[in-house]
Amino acid sequence: MPLRRHIANAHADQCLFDRAGQVRVAALASATSLHGSLGDLRGRSVLIATASQLTSALALIELDGVARRLTILPPDVDRAHLPALIADADIDAVVFDGGAPQEGFSHVPVRIACASSLVPLDDGRFDEVRTEWVLLTSGTTGVPKMVVHNLAGLTAAIAPQPQTGPETESMVWATFYDIRRYGGLQIFLRAILGGASLVLSSAEEPVADHLLRLSRHGVTHLSGTPSHWRRALMSPEIGKIAPRYVRLSGEIADQAVLDHLRTAFPHAAIGHAYASTEAGVGFAVNDGLAGFPAAYLEGVRGGVEMKVVDGSLRIRSPGAASHYAGAHGGELLDADGFVDTGDMVERRGDRYFFAGRKGGIINIGGLKVHPEEVEAVINRHPQVRMSLVRPKRSPLTGSIVIADVVLKSSCKRAEDEPTIKNDILQLCRDALPRHKVPAAISFVPALAVASTGKLARRG
Repeated sequence: MPLRRHIANAHADQCLFDRAGQVRVAALASATSLHGSLGDLRGRSVLIATASQLTSALALIELDGVARRLTILPPDVDRAHLPALIADADIDAVVFDGGAPQEGFSHVPVRIACASSLVPLDDGRFDEVRTEWVLLTSGTTGVPKMVVHNLAGLTAAIAPQPQTGPETESMVWATFYDIRRYGGLQIFLRAILGGASLVLSSAEEPVADHLLRLSRHGVTHLSGTPSHWRRALMSPEIGKIAPRYVRLSGEIADQAVLDHLRTAFPHAAIGHAYASTEAGVGFAVNDGLAGFPAAYLEGVRGGVEMKVVDGSLRIRSPGAASHYAGAHGGELLDADGFVDTGDMVERRGDRYFFAGRKGGIINIGGLKVHPEEVEAVINRHPQVRMSLVRPKRSPLTGSIVIADVVLKSSCKRAEDEPTIKNDILQLCRDALPRHKVPAAISFVPALAVASTGKLARRG
């Protein structure tokens, strides 16, 4: 069933909130955010190119079941890639809002304005179409790959929930993600299909202001990457929120961040999930421990089957994308229908742990180092909030490992830093082979986080 039909059951208090205001979901049953003819978009391949997450959300609700394809443009995409993206997705219509740049679209036949101020809906009813949803991958230096999903696949891991009742009406989801990326889109769909309100993030909003806004709206369910959460935990305003459910995804959730969240939210359910744009949602872990049980690779769980090939996790799932659009993607599924996620895992006892990305390995004289493995050790130190491990050129070994570390605000820097540095190095020596121990540690006030919510890693 298209999203536009789900809103017929929306309760009166279900809202989408952003920094500027709110829109009641039920209002879309008789009004529209598209200030033009909805009929002009029927059966078209539409690019959602709005500046605002709120207008993107409204357009997705209204156009699912109307457009044959919805391509969601994240805000950080290099505009130089637009011609290739438009060609690959066969775009013949674009939806803007007042804040979105409109250059580069003059040749697109249909251009429709979208706004959070609704106008009466006067379009007739249309025969529903099966809409493809196209998401762009992140982390590439060239033209992003365009990953084709349908709504059934995107919602495969979302358990049906009643849209009415006291529990639903008191549920307020929020996410640090942008909903125009896979992780944020999952939270948007959970809220819409579950009858919950949703508080949208803003890239320009300071973390403290975001947390205060979440508090004002009474957030009950909150999702983000471990990097999102580490930044939030550095803010005094973290104490203003009291979510019932805390969710991590998008990066490796090490034991340190899980323990910090347990301390901050002792009464919340805390879980971390594994998902990727291509593979969909693989699984969720709710036992408070890093990694995932080895038993998850035995048989099929919730329609999802997993295996490890040469250390890389592979997933076959009803939530996986069907294919890449256009000429820039390559093969998505292997011969058996599995997606190679590119995430490397290692088994220790009865549990698998994520080591890092296949393409992110540091080569130390022919020996391999996954930065995330070293970061997990550094983050165990009680005075460390987050860390970034990276290579530095060396004439002898090609590279050496160095680490940038953010300390907790409670640390008295001038007095404590030498001792903390020695303690961190000892932690690494005790837990890691010699070539993985950082050759240098620098204390920094903050680490850059990309628009995806992941640590910005330099090559």
